[in-house]
Amino acid sequence: MSALICATSPVGPLGADAENGAITGLVWGRAGTLTQGALFDLTRAELAAYFAGDLTAFSMPLAPRGTPFQKIFYAALCAIPYGETRSYGDLAKQLNVSAQAIGQACGANPIPILIPCHRVLGAQGLGGYSGAGGVDAKVALLRLEGAAGLLI
Repeated sequence: MSALICATSPVGPLGADAENGAITGLVWGRAGTLTQGALFDLTRAELAAYFAGDLTAFSMPLAPRGTPFQKIFYAALCAIPYGETRSYGDLAKQLNVSAQAIGQACGANPIPILIPCHRVLGAQGLGGYSGAGGVDAKVALLRLEGAAGLLI
């Protein structure tokens, strides 16, 4: 059995890091520290279902590292429904910070996809994406979720 969570996905092979029974990071192109057990099996199954278009919300426990603001921000990202997007400005207003702070927090997200920073767009375009593959990966994830109409 491969230690990769997803042998194939629209954004390439994925692995995960975990500590104390929760996902702490998602990694591209290599296995993470999570290589077996119930959390590994759940994460693998949920990512496979997500990439097949059969899952719209993840249930595995997440424990992203970050500042108190980043943790509040990650909760706000998780509240963006599947197939929907928000702008950096929308989230900045919601959290009473600058759009630049939102962009920096997106870039620091250790668990992309599961904490869906790909659902955050710039006012005049896609914005960036810190996951491997950059904006191309962001576009693939938005297409998967049916949000590609927003890209035209």
